[in-house]
Amino acid sequence: MQMVSRHNLAVSRMCSLLSSLRNVLHGAFVFTMFSCVLSRGFCQVVAEVNRRSYPTFGSVLRTFTTSSPKWGDTSDSASVVTYSQLKTMLSNRDIQLFDVRNPDEYQAGRIPDAVNIPLGNLEESLKLSPERFKQTFEVKNPGKDDDNIVFHCKSGNRSAKALNIARQLGFSRARHYKGGYSEWAEQEGK
Repeated sequence: MQMVSRHNLAVSRMCSLLSSLRNVLHGAFVFTMFSCVLSRGFCQVVAEVNRRSYPTFGSVLRTFTTSSPKWGDTSDSASVVTYSQLKTMLSNRDIQLFDVRNPDEYQAGRIPDAVNIPLGNLEESLKLSPERFKQTFEVKNPGKDDDNIVFHCKSGNRSAKALNIARQLGFSRARHYKGGYSEWAEQEGK
């Protein structure tokens, strides 16, 4: 009788261990599957974040929910304004020129008629109402169909990012001055 009770106790412990192991393995399997799903999405977000120098939640979300151009995809010549084109646009007063450098860079030297909107503020600035935009920047707000919107920075990197932000917001005809203030100052002998 004592032998049966020891046997039953051993079987009971074994069943308890197997049940615990099954629960652990099931939990591990579910956790592993959930981790794989999340890690793929997380890796996509991390990769996108690493491609951008200052992502906002909204811009990362838009990347995965729209078929907008990839970050930095401004290589087509239609999106680039040359020095001579910029000079012509300025002399014709047919330009909305936005300098996306930091305020200290802007104060140190700027292209005439450029309005300073630092890159980190650009997205929220382009979303302002026409009244608020004019009040903040003392110029008319750009229209989404305007073909005279030009962004510039020091050397073309930040302006390319600005162009992508603007395009994601619907400013499909915006362009950027790839040579930036560096080229401008060199050409103007400053």
